[in-house]
Amino acid sequence: MQQLTQDLKKGHMKILEVPFPVLDEGQVLVRNHFSVISAGTEGKTVADARAGYVEKARSRKKEVQQVIAQIKKSGLADTYRLVMNKLEAYSPLGYACAGEVIAVGTEVRDIRVGDFVACGGSGAWHADVVAVSRNLCVPIPDGVNLLHAAFTTIGAIALQGVRQADLRIGETAAVIGLGLVGQLTVQILAAAGVSVVGIDLEEAPVRTAAASGAALALMRDDESLAQRVLGFGNGHGVDAVIICAGSSSTDPVNLAGALCRPKGKVVIVGGVPTGFDRSNYYRKELDLRMSCSYGPGRYDPVYEDKGVDYPIGHVRWTENRNMAAFVELLRQKKLPMDHLVSHTLKLEDAPDAYAMILRRTEPFQGIVIQYDDEADPGHRVDLEVVASDPLKPNVGFIGAGNFAKNTLLPLLRGKCKFIGVATAHGHSARTVADKYGFAYATDKADEIISDKEIDTVFIATRHHQHASYVVKALTLGKNVFVEKPLAITRDGLRRVWETHRVLTTTKTPLPVAMAGFNRRFAPQVRRIKEMFGDPEPKAILCRVAAPKLPGDHWVHDPRVGGGRIVGEVCHFVDLVIHLAGAKLASLAVRGLRDADHLNDTLVVSMNFENGSVATINYVSAGSPVLPKEYVEVHCNGRSAVIDDFKKMTVYGTGRKKHNLRKQNKGHKAEVEAFLEAIEKGLPSPIPFEEMYESTLATFTIAESIKR
Repeated sequence: MQQLTQDLKKGHMKILEVPFPVLDEGQVLVRNHFSVISAGTEGKTVADARAGYVEKARSRKKEVQQVIAQIKKSGLADTYRLVMNKLEAYSPLGYACAGEVIAVGTEVRDIRVGDFVACGGSGAWHADVVAVSRNLCVPIPDGVNLLHAAFTTIGAIALQGVRQADLRIGETAAVIGLGLVGQLTVQILAAAGVSVVGIDLEEAPVRTAAASGAALALMRDDESLAQRVLGFGNGHGVDAVIICAGSSSTDPVNLAGALCRPKGKVVIVGGVPTGFDRSNYYRKELDLRMSCSYGPGRYDPVYEDKGVDYPIGHVRWTENRNMAAFVELLRQKKLPMDHLVSHTLKLEDAPDAYAMILRRTEPFQGIVIQYDDEADPGHRVDLEVVASDPLKPNVGFIGAGNFAKNTLLPLLRGKCKFIGVATAHGHSARTVADKYGFAYATDKADEIISDKEIDTVFIATRHHQHASYVVKALTLGKNVFVEKPLAITRDGLRRVWETHRVLTTTKTPLPVAMAGFNRRFAPQVRRIKEMFGDPEPKAILCRVAAPKLPGDHWVHDPRVGGGRIVGEVCHFVDLVIHLAGAKLASLAVRGLRDADHLNDTLVVSMNFENGSVATINYVSAGSPVLPKEYVEVHCNGRSAVIDDFKKMTVYGTGRKKHNLRKQNKGHKAEVEAFLEAIEKGLPSPIPFEEMYESTLATFTIAESIKR
């Protein structure tokens, strides 16, 4: 299928052949008929991408601070590569479309294949086929023009602004900014019996506002503007002002204060600064309100991604109900739409439309992309075939997020043959395929696993998919590298164990199976292992200052991330088991009961069969500037201290430092050991029993915290 993308480095646009998006259980798969370019939001996105590095830095001060912090931690070269991976990736555009449902997820029961829907938000891109969450799409009833329905998401933005204004029949309103959102705001207000005055800087949208239902439409530079608007409101000013403009100036907010009646409301829908002259707002006691996009639920992953609705008795108008209300207005023929469609074009012509928006070479309002709905785009995109090297593993990747792109793939380049890559989003798969020379990109993980040319599968998806993909790949005799954790449930771990156990008796040679427990491969950890023999009892302390993650982060979701204990503490459980050099005998856990009930600050005490003892302090309640990881190992009169895998001091009769130029947590050595085991027919660099034991221990820790 085809999709419109741009890179964030220079803003170059491409129409790419990409795989289908992966359909999640709470999503619908839609073949687009129309999508709408939002000149304001998308125009700014494209303009920002085409700005120089200095302009990018000025507009993204928070990200600049994050880059500086990363440089201090990882060094300039690694940070530069990380930033460039982000900027050079193909980034999707679009957030409003309409089309026909071609598949539904297992949890979607009220939408069927063949239905027509309007879609919005993340996933509703300019592409032949899109996958969107159920709460971000609404059915389109018979009699509604599908082209008009493609405006639903933008209409919901306008409708939420109107709701925030809380106007009644017979009242008056001014709309500042008569772009697409402003025109739809005028229409909705007029349909609700509110008299509207529209205001804009340019003549064309002012003329269009009359067709949209504005009783009065004025240029901003009209010298009589304030007097005429005050007269429009019977000499008192309008009851509410809705700002739909996008500007870096405070003029829209100040103008709204001047035009509004005492005790009136000013609603900000567009992107304008909120610093303003105080006098009008103070003297009139104006109510200044913000309108958040399509309505309640926006930016809430529980609502948007997981499909958990808000009870109608508590939240009458969610973003989905706003979208449905806009479609109903279309069904009732309350909104004249044809005059808002200024351009209709094919997907391949979309880059020209953005050039028109940025250069403002001609008037425009609603710019619609029309798709060839007769096309039958494939799920797989074949790229240039790379010559085979029989000495190197033939690798397939499932999942290629930030860790894969910034760590695993650069380390594998030149050391294996990249065959196929599968990701949830087609543009992401195509980014990775183009950059690293994969022979094809696909949306189907099973295609990677079943490909007979692929002998080694890397799994770098979200945690809940790890166990099932490991089982499938091992069953087919593939070598497997899976990022931690190995599984997030006891049942998933049991299935992995049973699969591996069967292979040990039926498969020769045994496929190499390895979880991404990289810290045991760090050079300073290897030095400690050389210093102390496994039989020797040791005292081990591991302190982790984990960054605080918001409560709605996917890692905390027990169904997807498994929680931080299973998803992250497993790293450090594996590390201390490796350092102890013996099987775990017992453990005890104490957790800090925090206000958000995440319980991700804890102390784990561990005893081992060789007499070793260990303590893991995993702390998310501390300072964000504290170095993240600290390890102490004490044995036979000697001590070794690792400070954030960059500095190491060994204490004996004296003191000796083993410092590195930059942090090294063992990723490179881990990948090299895995590939060497495959090429030389060696056992897995991490014994399967230790991976199993580490993962099982994290389940015990998590369950103990809950109790």
